[in-house]
Amino acid sequence: MTATAKILLLGSGELGREFAISAKRLGAHVVACDSYADAPAMQVADAAEVFPMLDAAALAAAIERHRPDLIVPEVEAIRTEVLKEFEDKGFSVVPSARATIMTMNRDRIREVAATELGLPTSKYLYAETREEMRRAVAEVGVPCVVKPVMSSSGKGQSVVREAAAADAAWDYAVAGMRGDRQRVIVEQFVPFDYEITLLTVRTRDGVVFCDPIGHRQERGDYQESWQPAAMSPQAVADAQAMAKAVVDNLGGYGIFGVEFFVVGEKVIFSELSPRPHDTGMVTLISQNLTEFDLHARAVLGLPIPRIVPFGAAASAVILADRESADFAVEGLAEALTPESGGVDLDVRIFNKPTTRPYRRMGVALALADTTDAARAAARAAAAKVKLVYR
Repeated sequence: MTATAKILLLGSGELGREFAISAKRLGAHVVACDSYADAPAMQVADAAEVFPMLDAAALAAAIERHRPDLIVPEVEAIRTEVLKEFEDKGFSVVPSARATIMTMNRDRIREVAATELGLPTSKYLYAETREEMRRAVAEVGVPCVVKPVMSSSGKGQSVVREAAAADAAWDYAVAGMRGDRQRVIVEQFVPFDYEITLLTVRTRDGVVFCDPIGHRQERGDYQESWQPAAMSPQAVADAQAMAKAVVDNLGGYGIFGVEFFVVGEKVIFSELSPRPHDTGMVTLISQNLTEFDLHARAVLGLPIPRIVPFGAAASAVILADRESADFAVEGLAEALTPESGGVDLDVRIFNKPTTRPYRRMGVALALADTTDAARAAARAAAAKVKLVYR
């Protein structure tokens, strides 16, 4: 694959935007696609297409129209059977159509990890009706976590702390589902010490890893992340071995965000995304090659040099609190001014055309002497960025 490849980017949010920038720096031609106009990646791409990714005819038409060298999914809800059809015709899907199908659905990637590879996971069951949901909650036990098998950014995810809450969790999951599969996974709640994302890059020369990333979630969506996460050498080695087993099973090239729970020294597989991960936005300040640079190089078949960490780093999200199409961003000067010495700050505004409650509109980034200092600085910077609604 040459660096002048044409890329059809399916999904044009903030992760797609940063990937498009990285790919274009390497000479690629990027066509950004999403269900709404003026999405973040469209603003920096060479061309744009607006259509729902679940519209099979529209997706196929876009591929035929552009004849891309690489089809790069950036969202979960895609008509994956169309990607398989075009891969069979000779098109390249990143990392592969099979990997996209497996990972766009939590049930399928869980079966790969738990059944095919024998990796440690939490106890889990599936449900496709309200009654099946009640039985699954009773068998798995409370507390348990309920997630749609297809969703993103924590949509539809909740913790059931008593059996009587099963019906409400079912309704919430159905409302937050993406795609047309009315199915949930009911997982045993793992009382983890912490959870991490291990960015795993599968290249033509082998698999390489970034330092583990710790993160904190609310409503099932990431709020802050930090790198490196404090882990023992053995726990890191175990996570790397499991991540390599999964990505080698899936095949293809690119970056994978592999999530784990850590309990003491025990590492438990949670989920996997075959693309840059939202928690990995910390790499915009933490290392010489961001996760988006690494993804672009891997999918274009370019070599990956040594990944050099810059120190303790953190990210904190900037959220909207209401729906609006008329707003302004203020407070950048204050956010970019460190409250104490020894801290480097940066802010990325995603330029989304509309807001809604809890929608990510930007991220604050910090580099400091310690992880605690970086987290505090990133949170403080994020708090200074204000969305002013007109």
